[in-house]
Amino acid sequence: MLPEDARRWHYVENRLLRVLLSYAYEEIQLPLLEATELFSRGVGEATDIVEKEMYTLADRDGESLTLRPEGTAGCVRALQQHGLLFNQTQRVFYTGAMFRYERPQKGRYRQFYQIGAEAFGFAGPDVDVELILIGRDFWQALGVEEHVELEINTLGSGTARAEYREALVAYLTPLKNELDEASQRRLDNNPIRILDSKDPATQALLSDAPKLPEFVDAEGRAHYSELIERLDQLGISYRENPGLVRGLDYYTHTVFEWITTSLGAQGTVCAGGRFDGLVERLGGRPTPAAGFALGLDRVVLLYQEVHKTLHRQGNNRTEGNFAAAADDFAAAADVYVCVMAEADVVWAMRVTDQLRRGLPGLRIRLHAGGGKLKSQLKRADLSGATWAILIGEEEVRTSQVAVKFLREETAQQAFSPEALIEFLQKHAVAAIQVRGT
Repeated sequence: MLPEDARRWHYVENRLLRVLLSYAYEEIQLPLLEATELFSRGVGEATDIVEKEMYTLADRDGESLTLRPEGTAGCVRALQQHGLLFNQTQRVFYTGAMFRYERPQKGRYRQFYQIGAEAFGFAGPDVDVELILIGRDFWQALGVEEHVELEINTLGSGTARAEYREALVAYLTPLKNELDEASQRRLDNNPIRILDSKDPATQALLSDAPKLPEFVDAEGRAHYSELIERLDQLGISYRENPGLVRGLDYYTHTVFEWITTSLGAQGTVCAGGRFDGLVERLGGRPTPAAGFALGLDRVVLLYQEVHKTLHRQGNNRTEGNFAAAADDFAAAADVYVCVMAEADVVWAMRVTDQLRRGLPGLRIRLHAGGGKLKSQLKRADLSGATWAILIGEEEVRTSQVAVKFLREETAQQAFSPEALIEFLQKHAVAAIQVRGT
């Protein structure tokens, strides 16, 4: 990830994390390596992740370790290990790299990044709604809400899901040879995933298959009905998708996905649901739980796609809008300090230090490497800075600095360092706010 990409990345990530903090979710940091058994038990032996996509190695003692392919199992393991689940509630989030062996393409990488949020100890649909509201606030914070749609479904209890699985296998087994290759493989180990098939012939066969909602028990229907009612009351738009099942074994009851049509084939940008049986599956006591994982790579791509026409205009740096933010990604600095002579470098360092202390959040780059003023101003322009500060013998003698405006037709001005801090506090505040710093 090159510098301009990283600036865009951090802008998006910071806005998303601010949403999570506004809901009082607390951060948990998880290791990259976990025991392989954690994922085979938690995610499921028959899932594509465990069967084909994990990076697994043996350590010096012969223990099997795996680079985490997802965050939920590790989050449960960590909280359970430290006694933070039984008879307690927790709302946590995590960020970081995940690893899956896949065919790399736009929005699908072997090392990819997620923001995950998990809530434990809440059995009712209120926390399901809260997680969906967080997603809504994500899209609003990034200005992409018109490009994202919510899909929801219910899987019912674990028992209901098992009964449906049996009925689906009984229906599809005589038709196995007519299924696509991936669905034929899933019929034996993860048949519910066949509902996700993108193959038109397979989808045609599924038109007469048993329907999952018919197997949802009374408890599951009540949970789902209350979820729908609350979403309606809150004005949250959604589309019910009975084919939405998610690819991991641990889901029960509510499942949801936020999808977009602005990224081509990689349409899911955030997905989750309830996993009430996962804690028990991993050795803990029965604990209701729900959460989601957001694909940060895809969300950054979505933000870039939606706002691509707003990228650097050259005259919009200080307006508090998305155009200013997009322009900011092309800039490495807000202020560039030019030094005329080697003898003035120490004084310039003192001034630069004073500015950084008085203007937290503003990016100030001090020129290094010498050179004539013309070449230094060229570097200042390439950095994307809005202002160039000129320091030479006269400025040192008078304890003032000259300020050259790089993005507007304004005459050069002189300030004391203290007056310059006041000037920049007034004129740069919008640029700082739009970055989220």
